[in-house]
Amino acid sequence: MERDALEARWHALIEEVVSGMRDWRTAHPRATFREIEAAINERLDRLRARMLEEAALASRATDLAGLARAERPACPECGQPLEARGQHERTVTVQGDQQVRLRRSYAVCPSCGGGLFPPR
Repeated sequence: MERDALEARWHALIEEVVSGMRDWRTAHPRATFREIEAAINERLDRLRARMLEEAALASRATDLAGLARAERPACPECGQPLEARGQHERTVTVQGDQQVRLRRSYAVCPSCGGGLFPPR
């Protein structure tokens, strides 16, 4: 996702949080401070997860096969540039118990055989 499109998407996500909170507050005029805080945190947790997912997927590291050898991450064990071994998907749980899906190259070290996903 290119930078301008990513920024536009994030603005839309932020607007969803604001309008959703506005609607929630209208529907819950007698909510306590703790209830308001919980409603805000729930929406911000979802926003954070989507922004994290989109930022990670916008990284060049999602496709190691498209990177020159010198640009590839190094093996944490022996320091050799990693090689791509196909695209794989992983779901990670982040703050607020939100799920983030990452589709990236599985990376393998040609020297020691160690593997990483996603590459660091």
